Amino acid sequence: MTSKNIETTLIAAGRSKRYTLGSVNPVTQRASSLVFDSVAAKKHATAQRAHGELFYGRRGTLTHFAFQDAMVELEGGAGCVLYPCGAAAVSNAILSFVGAGDHVLMTGSVYEPTQDFCSHILSRMNVTTTYFDPLIGADIAGLIQPNTRVVFLESPGSITMEIQDIPAMVQAIRAVAPEMVIMIDNTWAAGVLFKALDFDIDISIQAGTKYIIGHSDYMLGTAVANERCWDQLREYSYLMGQMVDADTAYMASRGLRTLGIRLKQHEQSSIEVANWLAERPEVEVVNHPALPGCKGHEFYRRDFSGCNGLFSFVLKQRLSDKQLADYLDNFSHFSMAYSWGGYESLILANQPEELEAIRPAGGVDFSGTLIRLHIGLENVQDLIADLAKGFERIANAR
Repeated sequence: MTSKNIETTLIAAGRSKRYTLGSVNPVTQRASSLVFDSVAAKKHATAQRAHGELFYGRRGTLTHFAFQDAMVELEGGAGCVLYPCGAAAVSNAILSFVGAGDHVLMTGSVYEPTQDFCSHILSRMNVTTTYFDPLIGADIAGLIQPNTRVVFLESPGSITMEIQDIPAMVQAIRAVAPEMVIMIDNTWAAGVLFKALDFDIDISIQAGTKYIIGHSDYMLGTAVANERCWDQLREYSYLMGQMVDADTAYMASRGLRTLGIRLKQHEQSSIEVANWLAERPEVEVVNHPALPGCKGHEFYRRDFSGCNGLFSFVLKQRLSDKQLADYLDNFSHFSMAYSWGGYESLILANQPEELEAIRPAGGVDFSGTLIRLHIGLENVQDLIADLAKGFERIANAR
């Protein structure tokens, strides 16, 4: 029986006896060819190949099915497609529902590779993209064109962390175009802090590389779809060759077991660091969804059940190249790296003009250097002390 408590569901989901065969964890079944005992068995598997029957490795093994079932239970969908990374999940989900001459509405604070996909791939297919202010709310209905097929959301927004008024947006879209396919990059919420399909969103997409895997050592994408969109998403993704290996699927299942407790620690530590940063004289604003200074904070409080370790803050000054190098090169506990969601703390910087170059809908209303942090599982006082020394380096580099 499914529990209403997410912590219990994370432990139990995808662990039926079919998948565990008497062990605690689902088995790791590595296979390309899957053998049929009879013609009748082959016919049955062929007829049920899209519904959890062992058919061919690219359709999945028991290891894949266990993780997919868990994701469906967690996010409340009809099915889950697995991809080799988050970018593949985004691009193939969109490709499953657009064709030549179609139009996509895309949030202006979207993850940069998603924007690049629209600019370099969709444009070659004669699919146009319009970017919108992430805080547009119900006014998004005015941007829908006769050929709009997909509306793509991301909340919080990448880097600048704006929270969208998703209920107002979805309601406005459905009033104009009831059959519109609405997708969301739900990576920040790990599929559990914001239950996208409960808000009448059709497809919830994640880079499972982040919090589901949780240890910065595997790459994964997931897309959980509702009943209306599931068959098309599943079959088109299959035709485009999308799959993951059994070991990645196994590690993703294992990551789920500690996801709840990890998110709680990321949340606790990140809020403590964010509040400390908000008091620093060097900081203009802290873009942490749980803090009132973040754009759309009221929507976060209404729609999300918690937060994680990823947020950003803006300095009152634009750092020179020397100041930025002195600042970033000498941390003890923060590493410079792309991605996030692992156990380690990370730091990256963006100058305002860099963000303006990737924000076609505008919205960069600050002139100082932006710093993005991922707060890991280290002792929070050690992290604060490390950040304090960083501010000292900025002052000494003037």
